[in-house]
Amino acid sequence: MPEAVRRSFRSQPIVHSVARALTLLEAVAARDEVGLTDLSRDTGLQPSTVHRLLTTLIACGYVVQNKRAGRYHLSHKVVALAGGPELRIARLRVVAHPHLKAIRDHSDETTNLVVLERLTAVYVDQAESSRAVRMFTQIGLRAVAHATGGGKAMLAFQPDEARADLLANEPFKSLTSHTITSATTMRNELDRIRARGYAIENEEYETGVGCIGVPVLNDNQHATAAISVSAPLARLQQLDIPKLATFMAGHTREMSQELG
Repeated sequence: MPEAVRRSFRSQPIVHSVARALTLLEAVAARDEVGLTDLSRDTGLQPSTVHRLLTTLIACGYVVQNKRAGRYHLSHKVVALAGGPELRIARLRVVAHPHLKAIRDHSDETTNLVVLERLTAVYVDQAESSRAVRMFTQIGLRAVAHATGGGKAMLAFQPDEARADLLANEPFKSLTSHTITSATTMRNELDRIRARGYAIENEEYETGVGCIGVPVLNDNQHATAAISVSAPLARLQQLDIPKLATFMAGHTREMSQELG
């Protein structure tokens, strides 16, 4: 434990368990991911104490354990407390990128990370396919959510008032002959997405292009982001879409846990 903290212990009426927990939190924050042994060395706390404090911080949502590696990192909750949207997106990208690459490698199709800003889908990260003919979406692109796989996946898992906000804006902007433009059709589409857990985009944003979108859900089962796989429609239709969506959903569940 830093000497400055030890001195303050002696001179101030401090709750030691709180101070130790905050010292540990700072040690976790100093690295992308860190193991228990390193945390014990960095803080000067006994491994049993570190483990006990980590268990509490995880339960409270401030630290997340990567169970595969047995290492720890800060949760999205800490970033939300510390900064604004840019920091939250940065943390989301750090957590999501290994999952994007895993899904890209599994499908060999371009995989995207998307967030929702009211009725707009914003592309914030991507893992490109290695294929000669592939989909490419510029990071930062903003697209109408009702016409994209990732956007629809997020809209389907929004609170009732957010869905009502969307449906009140019909007719929706038409981008192709396949774009859903009526509130009734969109309501039915969102209900289907909620029932099966993923969205399918069928040339709704761009002719000849298809997409599968799976939401990243929080504890309230509301979407905070989505992962989507986009490809030429003919190639996407050759995939086992339910099987790919199940694989993607496994990664979005892991993301939810890692984000805390």
